[in-house]
Amino acid sequence: MKKLHFSLVGLLVFCSFTVSAQHSGSTKMDNFVNALMKKMTVDEKIGQLNLVTPGGAVTGSVVSKDVDTKIRNGQVGGLFGITGPDKIHRAQEIAVNNSRLHIPLIFGLDVIHGHRTIFPIPLGLSASWDTSLIRKSARIAANEATADALNWVFSPMVDIARDPRWGRVSEGSGEDPFLGSEIAKAMVEGYQGNDLAKNTTVMACVKHYALYGAAEAGREYNTVDMSKVKMYNEYLAPYKAAVDAGVGSVMSSFNTVNGVPATANKFLMTDVLRKQWGFKGLVVTDYTAVNELVNHGIGDLQTVSAKALNAGIDMDMVGEGFLTTLKKSLQQGKVTQKGIDDACRRVLEAKYKLGLFDDPYRYCNNEREKTELMSDANLKAAREIAARSFVLLKNNNQVLPLKKSGTIALIGPLADNKRNMLGTWSVSGDPEKSVTIIQGIKNVVGNDVNILYAKGANISDDTALIKRVNVFGTEIDVDQKSPEEMISDAVATANKADVVVAVLGEAADMTGESSSMSEIGLQPSQENLLRALVKTGKPVVLVLMNGRPMTLTWEDEHVTAILDIWFGGTEVGNAVADVLFGNYNPSGKITASFPRNVGQIPVYYNHLNTGRPYVPGEGTKFKSDYLDVPNTPLYPFGYGLSYTSFSYSDITLNSKTLKPGGKITASVNVTNTGTRSGKETVQLYTRQMIGSISRPVKELKGFQQITLEPGETRKVTFPISVDDLKFYNSDLKYVYEPGAFKVFIGTSSADVKEADFNLVR
Repeated sequence: MKKLHFSLVGLLVFCSFTVSAQHSGSTKMDNFVNALMKKMTVDEKIGQLNLVTPGGAVTGSVVSKDVDTKIRNGQVGGLFGITGPDKIHRAQEIAVNNSRLHIPLIFGLDVIHGHRTIFPIPLGLSASWDTSLIRKSARIAANEATADALNWVFSPMVDIARDPRWGRVSEGSGEDPFLGSEIAKAMVEGYQGNDLAKNTTVMACVKHYALYGAAEAGREYNTVDMSKVKMYNEYLAPYKAAVDAGVGSVMSSFNTVNGVPATANKFLMTDVLRKQWGFKGLVVTDYTAVNELVNHGIGDLQTVSAKALNAGIDMDMVGEGFLTTLKKSLQQGKVTQKGIDDACRRVLEAKYKLGLFDDPYRYCNNEREKTELMSDANLKAAREIAARSFVLLKNNNQVLPLKKSGTIALIGPLADNKRNMLGTWSVSGDPEKSVTIIQGIKNVVGNDVNILYAKGANISDDTALIKRVNVFGTEIDVDQKSPEEMISDAVATANKADVVVAVLGEAADMTGESSSMSEIGLQPSQENLLRALVKTGKPVVLVLMNGRPMTLTWEDEHVTAILDIWFGGTEVGNAVADVLFGNYNPSGKITASFPRNVGQIPVYYNHLNTGRPYVPGEGTKFKSDYLDVPNTPLYPFGYGLSYTSFSYSDITLNSKTLKPGGKITASVNVTNTGTRSGKETVQLYTRQMIGSISRPVKELKGFQQITLEPGETRKVTFPISVDDLKFYNSDLKYVYEPGAFKVFIGTSSADVKEADFNLVR
């Protein structure tokens, strides 16, 4: 009866529709929303702009009060932070049965890298370079989220990040705009599918718009200041790719952009997003971002709320500045009725597209909750996806894969630790259901391998750091034994084994929001352990669990092998065992350069040249270089090893001349020169040699994944068109410029073959 009651109300509203002069669209959605808005008071319209949380999975210190009362009064447009069909059904009932116009709520949550089934952190997902697999992870996440009664996810995060001190580097896809754009598109498609009204799809929310990953000093919430040329050519592309893919919503960022906070930045929200890119969906702030405009120093709460609305913000998350000030601002002429109406319309349109006006309870299905959360199929996919995200950084003497026999010393604070396996931003994940490394190894090799375990060290011994990291629970636990005793136990264990597997790295919330670090190497407690293990003379395999590129210069010089597993999610232990013992040949490649030390930051492959570029082998005085360290990163963008090896032929071009409207093709022959089947990601880069503005030394323009058997050769061909070579010039016009170009194809940004061609008019 509740559903029927609501449908009749909707029908009555629909029947009273009168076409307004401003909105004369003929679609059902336009008609319905116009009619509904005609019945709404100003207070009810402003109420739709209010997004609140009753607590739960939140990322700020403010929690909304009197939520039920506000829903009844038509003062809430949506909720986030709660999950489950029963809870969400109860909240929806309040809106549908007790508010004057019975407008349903929208329900959102931070579903970042999986919902209940947790996949690798996004930085790890991106290392797979497999957009179909990434799309699949988002599809599974959407299916689980909707089974938990959600219909809106605050993902994907697409911020380009070139400073690994920034904790939220873990949430994105690294340093490159081309790859970041491809992944943004895949995530949106995975979440939203081809029909938002299905009860298995969710509305995605691309974030954080804009430029959040360029925060100064890698410090959370900090200032961003960059030229518009850099903005358009290097940082805006993934947001635009998400918009072009049809993303339903956009989230504003906390940072300033050239002095104007993003949440009050009309250039970003209206001029670029809506006018240049044609975005029609809703824009929501990040957590209390409107209120934080006061701290930015641009006005009191009433003033900044008006500025945010006028800039193009539609929904105010948690802060309630819109709810408490917009009516007064309307009366004083600081905002217009049209501004409020436009924002309200976009919120209502989102609900319409999600099918909530047809059935507000369409996502509340207890049977789906029972059968689809963490299903066997989802866990199998999580295991597969995790294995494909791992990156083999070093493998001396082919120590990996390990033999499925003998004795292994499994050592480290993360080797038998459930809490940290899921990584940051796994708000609905259950750590107790995660597979630890030691359990995964036992699952894969059973009794064939003798496993000796020792903790060896705490993740950190820094009490101040431990207190901050453990704010959401104990991620860094301090052993009763002293650091010296733990290392002594670990060394004794290592001496009994054939090989040492040291599982070291970061705790889950040493990355993520508000987790910036000024030093990004292993904690001293773990460094001391690793040095002691290396001194035993045993082969040492470092299994690195991390949410950012780390400084690993000593480790690279001294340990035998390094496998970066990021934070691999629910099935990480099984996936690690699959790779360590050769059931899967690692194929991941990093998407954010690993610096040699923090003094190099930012270090990224697609930088501009200088007037005095450093050339290896030449004298270094009066060149753009360091006295104490090479310019190059320790591990460059696109780098990753395999248990086999690949060779590349020289590049063949079918023409040396490219004309507008035409294409040339660049080809290489790739051969598996090793003894195992393996997957290789073949990468295409270009360089414009002369331009009206300085152009990057390399730019990723394409990639293909191939699987080759030992001795097999395959020809890989990339088409290149004028569109691939366009860029924004100093007038922010998207152009191509004739001239000389280089094309590069190889296994990483630093290991390529090259050829030359000319672009002519």
